[in-house]
Amino acid sequence: MAELILKADKRDILGKKTRFLRRQGITPAHLFGHGIESMSLQCDTSELQQIIRRGGTSRLININITSEEQTRSAFIREIQRDTFSGQLLHVDLYQINLAEKITADIPIVLNGEAPATRSKDNMIEHMLDQLGVECLPDKLPPQIEIDISILEEAGQAIHVKDLALGADITVTTDPEQIIVKVSRIKVVVEEVPVEEAEEEAGAEAAEGEAAPAAEAPAEGEIKEQGP
Repeated sequence: MAELILKADKRDILGKKTRFLRRQGITPAHLFGHGIESMSLQCDTSELQQIIRRGGTSRLININITSEEQTRSAFIREIQRDTFSGQLLHVDLYQINLAEKITADIPIVLNGEAPATRSKDNMIEHMLDQLGVECLPDKLPPQIEIDISILEEAGQAIHVKDLALGADITVTTDPEQIIVKVSRIKVVVEEVPVEEAEEEAGAEAAEGEAAPAAEAPAEGEIKEQGP
């Protein structure tokens, strides 16, 4: 997998004045981390957006600061956007030590098609969206891919303990937790209250009774006939 490289410059413009940077296609950023002095940076907006699309918050980024010879390694910690326009406003970067293990929540992606879904009575339930792991920064996977083509019938499931991520990665999520399972689609039958059912039955019986017959003419009575 190709490395993610982000170019950055140290930033002197702070506070509300950063809006002038955004108008020039520059996004303010902030670099911080354990044991380092925090630093205000600025990055080309289009380049930064491409990094975000490719890596999100789970890919290691190599940051090249123009005034420094050594590259810094960091993760995107927070992305701020305008609520209405979606414009990129600010990015927080967390610098890490490549020799120290870190913990992170990695997104889970389901791949393939479960044979169980060929039946209209079954459905796939994605129970767990992220997996907690601990490892060295350069061993951190961008996502965990799970093949669901092994799910053939209702009741089958894939648990955290079923995953094999290698010796370099320690899973911190409960191993008994279900990631994905096949469930039966429940058909909900609405129950009618007894009193309501009796009222409906009485109304139907009343409607079913024959209307009273027309009164028969008395004996000897002659009914007039039209011409």
